[in-house]
Amino acid sequence: MPYRRTDKVEARLAGDRERILRTARQLVTDGGFREAQIAAVAAMAEVGIGTIYRHFPSKADLFAEVVSAVSRREIEVVRRIAESGGPASQRLADALRAFATRALQNPGLANAMIVEPAEPAVDEVRLRYRLALGRALAGILADGVDAGELPGQDVDAAAACVVGALLEGLVGPLAPAARGGDGSRLVDAIVTFCLRAVSAP
Repeated sequence: MPYRRTDKVEARLAGDRERILRTARQLVTDGGFREAQIAAVAAMAEVGIGTIYRHFPSKADLFAEVVSAVSRREIEVVRRIAESGGPASQRLADALRAFATRALQNPGLANAMIVEPAEPAVDEVRLRYRLALGRALAGILADGVDAGELPGQDVDAAAACVVGALLEGLVGPLAPAARGGDGSRLVDAIVTFCLRAVSAP
């Protein structure tokens, strides 16, 4: 008769997995992928190294899952705003402002999510993240063009450009320092630039 895990065992395994992910995310937030070594994750999560590899075949798989979980949450915030109704320009501004503000509240994690060198498995998840963000923004732009609120344009290309401006403006070598305490001036600058870009005749 094949072995079947009990509900108690399943719950313990699920709890271990969630604790590992939560711990890995905290270590990535604090010091990036480079600092989040498997031994450090195991020690902080109070599990054995073997337990981590039981849930995640490699360090890259663990980090890819961290990026995937964070990106799902961030995309959901943008999607809710995109689908909220009202003028397209206002929804676009609100979506960009929410994304940028959340990123600047957690700059270490934002840097890891967007630009820190990582394994190909992590880069694949990042690409899906950017594509999903672009699709959400393209939907807003399409609504604006259809309503005559925004000038005619290739909304997919425009959304890709907005994503590029948003991410490059927030993190990486070209990003200005987030001045003004909470970074509100930088957020305002990014939102203003993107709105002008998609509104130009």
